[in-house]
Formats: sequence, C-alpha cells, structure tokens
Amino acid sequence: MRSTHAAVAPPAGDADGAAESHSAQGGQSLRTRSQHQRRKRIVQAAAALASRGGVEAMQMRTVAERAGVALGTLYRYFPSKMDLVVAVVGEELDLLESSIERRPPGAATPASRAVDVLMRATRGLMREPELADALIRSLIMADVETPFGDRMTGLLLRVSADGLTLESAGEEQIDLAGSLSSVWVQELLEMLRGRRTYEQIQRRIETAAARLFADF
Repeated sequence: MRSTHAAVAPPAGDADGAAESHSAQGGQSLRTRSQHQRRKRIVQAAAALASRGGVEAMQMRTVAERAGVALGTLYRYFPSKMDLVVAVVGEELDLLESSIERRPPGAATPASRAVDVLMRATRGLMREPELADALIRSLIMADVETPFGDRMTGLLLRVSADGLTLESAGEEQIDLAGSLSSVWVQELLEMLRGRRTYEQIQRRIETAAARLFADF
C-alpha cells in the first residue's frame, strides 16, 4: 500500500545553511588543531633549548626559528619568556600526570604513595638536569602566576587520599601536601647543586612524608 505521506524535502536555504554550518565547524576544528600543534611545537622547541643551555638559551627569536614560526606568532602565544617557561613546566606536569594515570602508585600508605610520585618526578626531571635546573630556578623567581605548586599539591592529594581534590580537601590537608611539595622542590635544588644524592633525597622525602601524611 502506498504511503499517504509525501516526502518533504528541506528548503534549499536550510540545506545550504546546514552545509555552511558544517563547513564552518570543520574549518574551526582544523584551525584549533593547527593552533594546538603550533603551540606544542613552540613548547617543545623551548624545552629542547633549555635542556642544553638553561633559560638563557630560550631566546624568543631562537625558539621561534627552531619551532618554525614567525617571531610575532610566538609572541601571540607567549607574550614573555616567563610565560613560555610556565608552559614548559605545564608540559612536564602533563607527562608526570599521564605516567601516574597509566601506572598509579601501589604502595599501602598515603605517605608511601606520595613518595612514589615525588621520586618518579625526580627521575623524570633528572633525565634533563639542565632543563630541570632552568625550570625550578625560574619558577622560584617568577613574577607571574604558575600552576606548579597547586598541580603538585593536587597530584599528591589525589594519589595519597583516594582521589581527594583541592576542592574537596580540608585546609590542613592542602597545607600538608603543599609543604611536602615544597620540601621536594628544595631537595631537588640541592641535588641540582650537587649537594644531595638521589638516595639522600629519597630518605629525606620519606621522612617528611611519614610525618606530614601520618593522619591522612
């Protein structure tokens, strides 16, 4: 039996509008992806230069040349060298967090899990000691807001206290996790200056974590 409902085609204008909208979204997606890739290329170029000559080697023109972008483009993404340093730090933290997600600490106590994370971060940074030294020193002297302290504190809370976040943690818990993160940064600086061995850092971090995370 033939249907009594005739197929109704959309008005030509609507079809054209839908096609234009889809095309615009596709173009925007391509631009966004291209911008993301360009930004990543710039950050990687900066990190490569810093790993060989510290922050002094991260001259904006040199970074732009290595990344294959115009100097003006670089400044649109990163208005200053410190903004670029912060981005490199963020990239290193992304790598650490990805590593933790793939292989979460399996230790039994909150303190031991915190030590696992910090020593894993130490090993990762010390593969590129020039980069680690440049980043840590720059962050200490930074006059711009950096994500380093909050992200390390948040990471320690998550792995040590079953997914606890900065938003759900108590003030004392945040202070304790932040204190452990600060101890680690100071010990890492001492190691970069040649005043600590890896084993000494681990022992000191274990001692601090056992005291600070005793009630987690």
